[in-house]
Parts: sequence; structure tokens; C-alpha cells
Amino acid sequence: MAEPEHVRATYNDIHDLIKASSEKIAEFKPNMIIAIGGGGFFPARVMRTFLKDASTKRNIPIHAIGLSLYESLPGTTAEQIGNEVIRTQWLGPEIGKTLLGRRALIVDEVDDTRKTLHYALSELKKDVENELQDVPEAERDALRTKFAIFVVHNKLKPKHADLPPDVPYYAGAEVDDLWLDYPWEATDIHEHDRLAAADKAKK
Repeated sequence: MAEPEHVRATYNDIHDLIKASSEKIAEFKPNMIIAIGGGGFFPARVMRTFLKDASTKRNIPIHAIGLSLYESLPGTTAEQIGNEVIRTQWLGPEIGKTLLGRRALIVDEVDDTRKTLHYALSELKKDVENELQDVPEAERDALRTKFAIFVVHNKLKPKHADLPPDVPYYAGAEVDDLWLDYPWEATDIHEHDRLAAADKAKK
């Protein structure tokens, strides 16, 4: 079987995509970022730089969740890998209260099958609804968390799950269904950047 075509993104490439996307995302006015680990950690941190409140200089807090779709984890079966999202880390026991009334931006590096994003959004919404059960019904809409999603790359391919139309969705770039090599996965960053430059020179 032939090796799939690789697309190598450098840290600078990703930084530029996040900066360009942040202008639109600022209109959503997020006051909380939820990074999906591990690919969402670096983009979330860079995004926070560009979304910092210009008047108060306050940083937006970043919270982390761990989800795995393709990793072989202890206790997982071959059938689960690639088919079932496994929760490896979640927000604390007070997550419902933490989310109430917030405008939360969920960040990941790539929207491939959309299973991970769908899982994250659905489960976070469940946490919110569980917490709202103790709130008077007349006050629930005002406290219900507003979510948005940002990914560095959206692969142009059929998705295995849908996202609600009322959840803003932002992608740094739309790309073909190719193998994406991210710099934080590289064991030799200099070689990664060399290959990325060589690929760009061919275009």
C-alpha cells in the first residue's frame, strides 16, 4: 500500500492561520477556551494571545480535556480505535458551574471525521444541562453556555457526525483529505521544517 501524501505545517504556518482566524472569533467574544488534548493545546495557547482583552489585558482561561480516537490506550480494543472516542481527561467535578454563563471556544488542531468534536460538544452540553436542573427555569436560558468551535484545519471529506447549526464554527484553513504532519509531533523539528520548505518550493 502506497504511503499517503503528507502535508507538513510549521509552527509559523499555524501561528499565521490562528492570527487570521482570531479576528472573526473575536466577534463571538469567548471568555473561556477548552483545548482538546493533545493537538488542541498549542493552538489554544496561541489563540489566547490574539483574543486577550485589549482594555483589561486579561488572558482568557484555558481548560483542557483529553479525548482519543486513534490511540491504542490501556483497556481499549482494536474495534474501538478509530471508531469510538475515549475520554482520558475531563474537567473537574464542578465543571457545570464553571461553564454556566460562559462563552466557550472549543479548540482542536484538525476536523477529520468530526467524531471527536461532536463528542466534546455533546458531553459539555450535558454537563451544562445537568447543572441547570438546579436553576429556576426562568433563569436557565441566560445561564446556558454558548459554545463555538475552532480548528486549525478542516479536512474536506464526508464527516461521521454533525454539529448544531447554532454553534459558530471556524477553521483556519480548508484542506484536502491528506496526512497532516504537525510540528509538535516531530522528533526532529529542523528536519520537519526542511521538508516543509521543500514541499512549498515544489508548488
